Amino acid sequence: MYEELLKNLQNRSVALVAVSKTHSPERILELYRRGQRDFGENRVQELLAKVPQLPEDIRWHLIGHLQTNKVRLITPFIHMIHSVDSLRLLEEIEKHAARIRRPVNCLLQFHIAQEETKFGLSEPEADALLQSASYQTMQYARLCGVMGMASFTDNSEQVRAEFRHLRRIFERLRDTYFAQAPHFREISMGMSSDWAIAVEEGSTMVRIGSLLFGPRS
Repeated sequence: MYEELLKNLQNRSVALVAVSKTHSPERILELYRRGQRDFGENRVQELLAKVPQLPEDIRWHLIGHLQTNKVRLITPFIHMIHSVDSLRLLEEIEKHAARIRRPVNCLLQFHIAQEETKFGLSEPEADALLQSASYQTMQYARLCGVMGMASFTDNSEQVRAEFRHLRRIFERLRDTYFAQAPHFREISMGMSSDWAIAVEEGSTMVRIGSLLFGPRS
């Protein structure tokens, strides 16, 4: 499954983040030995426990909700934080990244699903963040694109509409705020159940767990 999925994504220039939450370092190593380097974790404590047990060239992605008091723990090594949903969180990332002079790649998370339980910014909130004096001075918290999760539903047209909405948000932000910033290019959307629709709607990065690892431990 892994090689087939990877080839499909590579043909479309889409990156694969293997979501390894709840799975053991041994299971992660199985995919690592087959060439996978990008892995996604939801919880900081689980991520911190795994990092020392695994190769240093793994690119770790924090894809779950991030509390501000946990930021300092991951800034020395994290490759990308997908879940920036407030100016306060971005300021905290900037503070700790600046302290060690290490740029940290970040994605703005948007609420695109109908469920109320999902985290994420609204478009007005994102505009306020990007227009803020605080954001204008940031040098180390590097915004590289957007992330969103579609509704958990069998209605594929609803899922498609939500992904299309996220792509339009990305395009507007890119054209309005990042026209001179080539690093702002990522649309992180699509999981095991809906990755194909996400890719059709412009995803550049999918987050896939159960298709690769099977059911969670």
